[in-house]
Amino acid sequence: MNALHEMLRAWAASGADSGWLPSTFQYAFVVNALLSGLVIGPLLGAVGTMVVAKRLAFFSQAIGHAALTGVAVGILAGEPYTQPFVSLFAFCILFALAMNFARNHTRISSDTIIGVFLAISLAIGASLLLFVTARINVHVLDTIMFGSILTVNDTDLNILWGMTLVTLIVGLVNFNRMLLSTFNPALARVRGIRVRWQDYLFILLITLLTVASVKIVGAILVEALLLIPAAAARNIARDLRSFVAYSCIIATISCLVGILVPLQFNLPVPSGGAIIMVAAVCFLVSLVLRAAVPALRDAA
Repeated sequence: MNALHEMLRAWAASGADSGWLPSTFQYAFVVNALLSGLVIGPLLGAVGTMVVAKRLAFFSQAIGHAALTGVAVGILAGEPYTQPFVSLFAFCILFALAMNFARNHTRISSDTIIGVFLAISLAIGASLLLFVTARINVHVLDTIMFGSILTVNDTDLNILWGMTLVTLIVGLVNFNRMLLSTFNPALARVRGIRVRWQDYLFILLITLLTVASVKIVGAILVEALLLIPAAAARNIARDLRSFVAYSCIIATISCLVGILVPLQFNLPVPSGGAIIMVAAVCFLVSLVLRAAVPALRDAA
C-alpha cells in the first residue's frame, strides 16, 4: 500500500505544480489527510446509519472517550506516543465488550450502564494522563483529543485500509442479518438469527472504526462523525437506500471540506473540529429542507 500512497502523492504534487490542483497538494501530509478522509468518510457514514437506528449514540461516545485511556495505557507501557496502537485497540475492544456484556446482562437501563463505564474510563484516563504528561509534550494530547492531519502517515493509512477491508467483508456477509436484527429483533430470532451475536459483531465494528479514526478526527469528536451525517441523512432520506447513501456523502464531504478549508485559508482550527463543524452545517441544512419540503416532512 505504501507504493500506492507514494504514487498518489507524486500525482498530486504534479497537479499542484501544473496549477490544476491547489498548491497545498504538493505537501505529502495534505494528500495523506485527504486519502484518510476518503476512507473514513464513507465508512463512518455507512456505519453511522446503524448506530442511529440502534440508538447507540451514547455507546459510540463512550468508545471515543475510552480511546484517551487506551492511549495513556499504551504510552505508559512503552509504546511510541504517536502510535500506541496495540494498547489502544486492545483497551477499547475490551472496554466495548465489557460494556455491551453489562448492558445485556443487567436490568439497569442501557444509558445508565454506558454512563457508569464512561465515568470509570474517564477517571482512569485522567489519572494516567497525569503520569503521561511527565513523559511527553502535553500538546501531543491535543492531537489525540481533537485530531491532526499533520500526524497522518503511511502506518495510519494502512490501518484505515485494513479496517475498510474488515468492515466490507463483515458488512457484506452479515448486512441483511444485522439489518433485520436492528429493525425487527423478534422476526430475526424467528428466522434463526443470533441477534445477540450480531449485536456484539456490530459493537466490534464500531470500536475498530472509532479507534482507527482517532488520529484524523480525535477521540473527543469521532463519535460526532458517526452520528451527525447519519442524523442529517435521516432528515432528508425517504428510504433505507437513500439513508445510507446520503449519510456516506455527507460524512465524506465533511471530511474533505474540513481538511481542505483550514489549510487553504491558514485557519488555526484542528482537523477534527473543522470536520464536525462542516457536518453540523449539513445537519442544519437538512433540518431546513425537511421543514420546507412537504415530501420530506411527511416521510417516515
